[in-house]
Amino acid sequence: MADHKNDKPPLLALVGPTAVGKSELAMQIAPRLKAEIICADSAQVYRRLDIGTAKPTEQERAAVPHHLCDLVDPDCDFSVAAYQRAAAAAIEEVLRRGRLPLLVGGTGLYVKALTEAYAFGSKGKNEAVRARLNREASELGLPALYRRLEQVDPAAALKIHPNDQRRIVRALEFFELEGRPISEQVEQTGRREHPYNLLMFGLSMPRQQLYRRIELRVEKMIAQGFLEEVKALLKEGFAPDCPGFKILGYRELVAYLQGLRGWEETIEEIKKQTRHLAKRQFTWFKRDPRIIWLEVGEGKGLAEAGEIIYRQVKEKIPLQANSIT
Repeated sequence: MADHKNDKPPLLALVGPTAVGKSELAMQIAPRLKAEIICADSAQVYRRLDIGTAKPTEQERAAVPHHLCDLVDPDCDFSVAAYQRAAAAAIEEVLRRGRLPLLVGGTGLYVKALTEAYAFGSKGKNEAVRARLNREASELGLPALYRRLEQVDPAAALKIHPNDQRRIVRALEFFELEGRPISEQVEQTGRREHPYNLLMFGLSMPRQQLYRRIELRVEKMIAQGFLEEVKALLKEGFAPDCPGFKILGYRELVAYLQGLRGWEETIEEIKKQTRHLAKRQFTWFKRDPRIIWLEVGEGKGLAEAGEIIYRQVKEKIPLQANSIT
């Protein structure tokens, strides 16, 4: 089959674990590449959650346009499908202005859903159906739900472990809502052509150095008023169990304010969970063969990584190469 990659709209992506320096590098290279940043961060989509999500500042947004921050309030759900639609629209808008879209973030599912054109159901998710199925799993036993899945979607059942309640419930929920097996959606995604001429880089860093950066970032967030941000949102009436407060850092501070943890324990828990997040992100992205990995730290600076990206864009995104110098 002929490769029509260069006929597709260009998309530059920069991914990797939290605190590795993605945003800093993006701010360095975006002006030079005449790029605008498309955020791929499941926490930054929430308005008013600024400090704990390391959201770009007003000065940074003035210097380089950022898209897909501040989309919904903390008490709203925001799905991967909603992100995919919003990101595709933002990319189209950036391209119409003759600029290069630069996808930046660590939410791997957002990146994958966008760049691989995931097929989604039309109904989204339904919390009531999901809650009922989870109750049935408790009352009837998970094996009963798994047998039901084997009947309505044997292809999905073959790929889902009988003890994986979350995925069993999701597959049954999808079948109830959409009237078709979730395995058909997976097959549909596999048949779709990837929509972009994609050039994707990943930043990595020696683990101990990354962990130290994470600890310093958490301490900086606290110094900037992270706790006060959470207090203000609770005072305004946002429920402690709303979607925004399930985000790492926010949930730990809510627990502290509820008296469930001491202060020092809370800070250490945020650091620990952020380290775990970074490890999961790195594991996710390492599975993607499209990513060109650049190591930073230990004498390898962001400027060097930026120069590599600049040269690769000039070479591999020819439509964009004509507009940068």
